[in-house]
Amino acid sequence: MTWDWEKLKQQQQGKGGVPPQMDEFVERIKKVKFPGGPLFIVIIILVALAMTSVYTVKQNEVGVVQLFGRYTRTTQPGLNFKLPLGIEKVTKVNVREIQTEEFGFSTSGSQQARPSRFRTGTENTGEALMLTGDLNVAIVPWIVQFRVKNPFDFLFKVRDVRRILRDMSEATMRLVVGDRSINEVISKRDEIAVEAKGRLQAELDQAATGIHIVTIEMKKTNVPPPVQPSFNEVNQAVQEKEQMIYQAREDYNKAIPAARGEAERTIRAAEGYALNKVNRAKGNADRFVAFYNEYVNAKDITKRRLYLETIQKTFPNLGKKYIVDSNQKNLLPLLNLGQSFSPGQQNSGEK
Repeated sequence: MTWDWEKLKQQQQGKGGVPPQMDEFVERIKKVKFPGGPLFIVIIILVALAMTSVYTVKQNEVGVVQLFGRYTRTTQPGLNFKLPLGIEKVTKVNVREIQTEEFGFSTSGSQQARPSRFRTGTENTGEALMLTGDLNVAIVPWIVQFRVKNPFDFLFKVRDVRRILRDMSEATMRLVVGDRSINEVISKRDEIAVEAKGRLQAELDQAATGIHIVTIEMKKTNVPPPVQPSFNEVNQAVQEKEQMIYQAREDYNKAIPAARGEAERTIRAAEGYALNKVNRAKGNADRFVAFYNEYVNAKDITKRRLYLETIQKTFPNLGKKYIVDSNQKNLLPLLNLGQSFSPGQQNSGEK
């Protein structure tokens, strides 16, 4: 760009003055009277140098120092020094603060969520609307908590770290949700959060964002309002199915063990009965063998003992017994033996 000095001089002359020259400016500076003389100027310069050379880093921060825009070092908390007058620039980064990014909702007092490149609308529910593995649509809100672990990467490797974080978080969550059914997405939120955290951290490390994911918290997952009634009916049917299955299993667990126990008891009773019979038979056989051995050793004595024992067991069961002498010819005296008659009783009626 070229200056029209003649025109500029004319304008200055029209205003009643001439354009100032450098020598005139220096002369005017020399004419200014400072209190204390040159010493005061030296003091001011030293104070300015001191103020621009010292800086303090807080306990939860680190200082990233740049020399003419080029990274040189990272300083720790406390009092530190740098080259003055803007030669070195210090950027303080909080490395202990847990920062939060919300997806699918926005709490009161939180910062407005930055738009995601994967989202076409402006509502927060757009990024939470996801397709599950069984081709159902679910609203999956979540929270990502993170902190800065590498200030150099955080400041210089990525232009917009938060936008990259949001985009990668949304892409990772869609990938994890897309591998599961709607019921798993609703009931297994902790497993989804753990898997999403691992995948997201790997992607952020590969992109050199300098961010460490502290945790991912899954909020209540639901289905879109238009399909909520149908989804409730499906859930009710599934619950009724599960209830019937549990009831059938309960009846099965009651009936089958009882039947098995009864069968086992019958088997044990039969085994006991068989064992009893076998043992009795063996005992009888052993007793018969013992009797036989005694009979062989003393036939007459054993025969008489067996006879007497048999008669002793048999006679009490015979009732009245009549012993008739073989020489007796008439049985009439024995007809009323053992009977007594009261006076006036008819003999014809008693036989």
